[in-house]
Amino acid sequence: MDEEKVRGLLGLSVRAGQAMFGQGGCLTWIRSGACALLLLDSEASGNTMDLYRRACREHDVPLGILPCGLLEKATGRPGVAVALKAGGLTDQLLKLVDTVR
Repeated sequence: MDEEKVRGLLGLSVRAGQAMFGQGGCLTWIRSGACALLLLDSEASGNTMDLYRRACREHDVPLGILPCGLLEKATGRPGVAVALKAGGLTDQLLKLVDTVR
């Protein structure tokens, strides 16, 4: 994974309003079909990982795990998850990040 490209694309996604943070917001986007990709920090707790994995599996949303701290460095926001809407930036991220369904 090219971490510099991932950081850049995530930053652009946030500035373009294509990203949702927070557990409630991310889960709402996943359940409503608005989420095209969910990215999690590798240091998320086991319970958090299980919660998002289950939600992504149930709603067929790709889930990517990022190296520790990359999400915060890229977005400037603390947190362990970001949901991304469909679009060109997310399509590019899907090519760079290993995902599971």
